[in-house]
Amino acid sequence: MTIADAQKNVDAWIKDYGVRYFSELTNTAVLMEEVGELARIMARKYGDQSFKKNESADKLGEEMADVLFVLICLANQTGVDLQKEFTESLTRKAARDKDRHHNNPKL
Repeated sequence: MTIADAQKNVDAWIKDYGVRYFSELTNTAVLMEEVGELARIMARKYGDQSFKKNESADKLGEEMADVLFVLICLANQTGVDLQKEFTESLTRKAARDKDRHHNNPKL
């Protein structure tokens, strides 16, 4: 599935099941909430915190997918072509960081 396909699929899902998009501001808050849920798992799985009895690292992929879903919602409702923007972002990063990381003694 391409990013463009994902944007179309999310739009179809919203129309079939979601009635309409939440407002951009609400979706921004929902995105922050989803990122927080992802961060919680990351802090416990890869960081110093431990899981509580009912928590599980098994939901890592699910939380990443939730972040992506809401991000795609925001792109759709603000008219952003994520396929185009992501491709351009990779091109910019490749030009900007061509030698940067190879010359980083920390890596």
